[in-house]
Amino acid sequence: MSDNGFDPSAPPSGPGCVECEEAGGWWVHLRRCAQCGHVGCCDSSPSQHATAHHRETSHPVMQSYEPGEDWFWDFVREKGVLGPVLAPPTSHPDDQPAPGPAGRVPDDWRDHIHQ
Repeated sequence: MSDNGFDPSAPPSGPGCVECEEAGGWWVHLRRCAQCGHVGCCDSSPSQHATAHHRETSHPVMQSYEPGEDWFWDFVREKGVLGPVLAPPTSHPDDQPAPGPAGRVPDDWRDHIHQ
């Protein structure tokens, strides 16, 4: 593990938000911890598990876990940063919708998001 918040060898924890999957919840977008690979939901999502992971672990950097996106966010510096290519897969499956997962997103999901 690296002390700068990046461990390129750490695989993602799975195709969706760990805590939402356990609770039967849903998310708007997914974020991946660049240090340990934990996948959590974004701050627009009802539960905001990616930020909660940062608060619980002090792991400083996350990366988008959305197809076609490779940006990083540093919670400590509160800004986007550059980072290495992380272990695959680099996003949730292409056929998984956003918001997702399929079948668990309420019809009125926009009324439940944080803006």
